[in-house]
Formats: sequence, structure tokens, C-alpha cells
Amino acid sequence: MLDTHMRRLIDPPLDRAGRALADAGIGANQVTLAGLVIGLGAAIAIGLGWFVLALVLVIVSRLLDGLDGAVARRNGVTDFGGFLDIACDFAFYGAVPLAFAIHDPAQNGLAAALLLAAFYVNGTSFLGYAVLAERRRMSTDARGLKTLYFTGGLLEGTETIAFFIAFVIWPDWFWLLALVFAAGCLVTTASRVMLAWKIFGSRP
Repeated sequence: MLDTHMRRLIDPPLDRAGRALADAGIGANQVTLAGLVIGLGAAIAIGLGWFVLALVLVIVSRLLDGLDGAVARRNGVTDFGGFLDIACDFAFYGAVPLAFAIHDPAQNGLAAALLLAAFYVNGTSFLGYAVLAERRRMSTDARGLKTLYFTGGLLEGTETIAFFIAFVIWPDWFWLLALVFAAGCLVTTASRVMLAWKIFGSRP
């Protein structure tokens, strides 16, 4: 919901940093993988109860997730880069709720499972829409230059990052935040299904 507005704020500094990294010989895929490794480090820290460290690692990981696109725009966007980026994002998004379940199964297990199920459904609707959009040669740059077609919704990247930061700032409230987040994911999925019906419901 907020990505389009946030892009106007974050893209200029990210592009400057991305150009510097690209000029130093660092590739977008390297930045993507570094972001994943740090993000998985955040999940390990959560599982161990080291939430201050986890907060730092989550923020650094998501900054790198934004920087990889800026580096790619400098060096040239590739299909594999887009594939790697979304695969690493999904790995990070799944690892964090799992880590909270491991940290406190009694309090967080059910909420983490519900959030992971909501992620699964929402991710399926997102990727399915992107496949059909590609088939119809649709394009948009409202959320930056992407290799996949990104649809909007109640929860986008900005809101997702905000929830993940909230998880590690208030870990005792993970279960409640996760339930709210899961509900938002399902609302986003429903709105995307309705949009898909409107756009793809008839023959091309």
C-alpha cells in the first residue's frame, strides 16, 4: 500500500549507493545473497533470543534487498537476478516466523504456522498473477523496475518490513502481530484474486 510513496524517498539514495557498489565491481546477485545470509543470521539470532542483534541484522538485510535492485539497474537487470531476488525474499520471510516458533513454541507456534500459511497463499497469488501478467505482456514501474510484475495490495514490501522490525522490537507480542499480519496477507490475497478476475476473467 505504501511502496509507491516510499519509492520516491528511498530510490535516490539507494541508486547512489548502488552505483558506487557497481562501480566497485560488486554484482547485484552478490548483494542479494549477502542479504539472504544476513537475514538468515537474523533468524538464528531470533531463535537464540538475541533480539537486539536480530533487529540490526533484519535492517541490514532489508537494506541490501533494496540495494541489489539499484546495482542491477546500474549493471543491467537480468531474469536470473529477478528470480534469485524473489527466491531469497521468500526464504527470509519464511525463516523469521519459523525462528519465533523455535524460540518459544508454546506461545508462538500456532501464530507462526498461521502466518506461514498466509504467506504461502499470498505468495502463490502474487506469483500466479505475475505469470499471467507476463503472458499478456503487461508492465508497470510503479514499484520500481522489476523483472516480475508486482501487484499492489494492503500489504506490500514497506508494510512487510515494518512488521518484521516490530516482531524483533516486541518479541513477546509476536503472536499477536503475526495474527494481524496473517489477516492482512489474506486480505491482500483476496483483493489480488478479485483484481485477477477483473483483468484475466475474459479471454485475451
